[in-house]
Amino acid sequence: MTTATHSAQAQYDLFRQRGLKLDMSRGKPAPEQLDLSNDLLDALPGFSAADGTDARNYGLGVGLPEARALFGGLLGLPAAQVVVDSSASLSLMHDVIVYALLNGVPGGQPWVGQQPVFLCPVPGYDRHFSICEARGIKMINVPLNDDGPDMDIVEQLVATDASIKGMWCVPKYSNPSGTVYSDEVVRRLAAMKTAAPDFRLMWDDAYRFHHLTDENVRIAEIIAECASAGNPDRAIVFASTSKVSWAGSGIAALASSPANIAWWTRHAGIRSIGPDKINQLRHVRLLKDVATVEALMTRHAALLKPKFDAVLAQFSAQLGDVAGVSWTVPKGGYFIDLVTPPGAAKKTIALAKEAGITLTPAGAAYPYGVDPEDSHIRIAPSFPSLLEITQAAEGIALALKVAVAG
Repeated sequence: MTTATHSAQAQYDLFRQRGLKLDMSRGKPAPEQLDLSNDLLDALPGFSAADGTDARNYGLGVGLPEARALFGGLLGLPAAQVVVDSSASLSLMHDVIVYALLNGVPGGQPWVGQQPVFLCPVPGYDRHFSICEARGIKMINVPLNDDGPDMDIVEQLVATDASIKGMWCVPKYSNPSGTVYSDEVVRRLAAMKTAAPDFRLMWDDAYRFHHLTDENVRIAEIIAECASAGNPDRAIVFASTSKVSWAGSGIAALASSPANIAWWTRHAGIRSIGPDKINQLRHVRLLKDVATVEALMTRHAALLKPKFDAVLAQFSAQLGDVAGVSWTVPKGGYFIDLVTPPGAAKKTIALAKEAGITLTPAGAAYPYGVDPEDSHIRIAPSFPSLLEITQAAEGIALALKVAVAG
């Protein structure tokens, strides 16, 4: 055993003796962040919507007019192109996939029986991949570059294979890398030629307002770009307040072309007589408009940024001279992507677990849970306290050094 290996092991063994018990497996808001929206409990002096609708009753399957207007303002779209439904955007994504499988989308036939395929920029969001796997949709990895998915590969694949029906996209502060799509990438996605006439971009705009710096990063708007490129029905945008207000009790939205909205409304009307309009009403009264949401997200950032800074500081101090190790420095979102030398991610996560730190399983950022290089670890700094996340980052770094040294 070399001196460096012995030193890493000794530091790790000492760290284990602290007896930590931290779960960092998901990017959950901390209690202090949830407290920022506690006024939701007092946001209902009455139950009447702006048009006089009694929010306690059935109806308005596309959502309250003011809720649609709120999300329209947030997404830069007319309210008529927005549906507000469910408490989580993931539910809407799942339903879009199911409706497409069973009924087809405008311009196409039901996907069932066609052996549909989705492109998946990697590293990416495990929940997207779980939907495809559960519903029998084959997934193809596409490299995610600093400016978005590798468009040369994407364009070649979609132009020649009619079985490719869609692509997952987290265009801003991607999970887990923090990648921001460039305007050029957005426009190429909007304009590219596809062999499938019913190809869809599943545009998960989860972190649109989740900045960690003073820079308000903006990107080209996909629905407008698709319309300009002559592909108005290509993109379906998803958003929610899950990390704006309360993660378990937020409101979610789907936005797209008039044709896609009519399609959604027709099929969603079979499964429900109307969404939870009480929750929509109280969110509208709390969040009000874009300026109010941006001010709230500034308060979120004030709680989050010190935690991200603590993780980055520990990684720099502990791993700065370890060959083959790197990490992202995101401008927003909820994650840091820690990249290990090939073959070291699973071992690092196991060692971290032994030290009391639970991380997202290795491979989660890839379809079928298979990271070909076994090199990506998703770090979620949001939920632990600042002290806990500082300790956790130290422990993860020590575990990685032991994994690499071994």
